[in-house]
Formats: sequence, C-alpha cells, structure tokens
Amino acid sequence: MTVRTAGPTLELMTGVLGYKVVSQEGTRTRVAAGGDAPGHYIDIVEQPDAAAAINGIGTVDHVAMAIATGDEQVRLRDELLQMGLRVTDVRDRCYFQSIYFREPGGVLFEVATMQPGFDVDEPLASLDRDLKLPP
Repeated sequence: MTVRTAGPTLELMTGVLGYKVVSQEGTRTRVAAGGDAPGHYIDIVEQPDAAAAINGIGTVDHVAMAIATGDEQVRLRDELLQMGLRVTDVRDRCYFQSIYFREPGGVLFEVATMQPGFDVDEPLASLDRDLKLPP
C-alpha cells in the first residue's frame, strides 16, 4: 500500500495491530503478523507526492486482516476509537464479523473475525463447488 508518510501507519500497525517490521528497502517497509509468508505481510511504500487514490475498476477497495475472536475485535475497536480513529460498528457478514476504519495514511482497513467461517451453510468438503451468497 502507498502512503504519503509511513511513520503514523507503521506506528499503528506495529503498536496496535501486532505487526512487526521484517524488512526495509528504500521507501518500502514490509510488516508481518504471524510470520513472513504470503498472506501474512503488507508492504508499505512511502511516496510523499502520491496522488489521492480513486476507487474504480481494477482498484483495491480495502486491506483485510483477521482477528481470532469477536471479543478481541471489540477490544480493538474500543482502542481505535480512543485513539480518535473513526471505526464502524461491528458488521455481521454472515461468515464473519467485520469492523472498518481508515489508517492514518488513508487506506481502508477491515478487521474480520475467523468465525463462524465459510462452512456455516455447506460442508467443508464441498466448499468452492457452488456459489453461496449471504442473505
């Protein structure tokens, strides 16, 4: 993700969200949670003259992260609110619950629970065989 100033973003990610800096090269900083493997890391690129992003075809809407439980999610939401960030209420997405907020660099973050999971309406063995949509 590209931000104009990486400091506040890195502070949030390492100080609150549990990420660790695992590498840095030039203006790119890689942070990771749960190991430095695909799906565990986020690259933050500082680009002071970056234009504001505009959503459209082919763009990324948000960066999603997992959290173990709903209780942890509520505690995180409270902490983010105390920091002055605007955070949505907990949203029921049928397969998980989510909160959304913009990090200091303006990127939209989603923090979603792992439960109840995608096997609430079909057996695990048949996942990905039929299109299932939440109500």
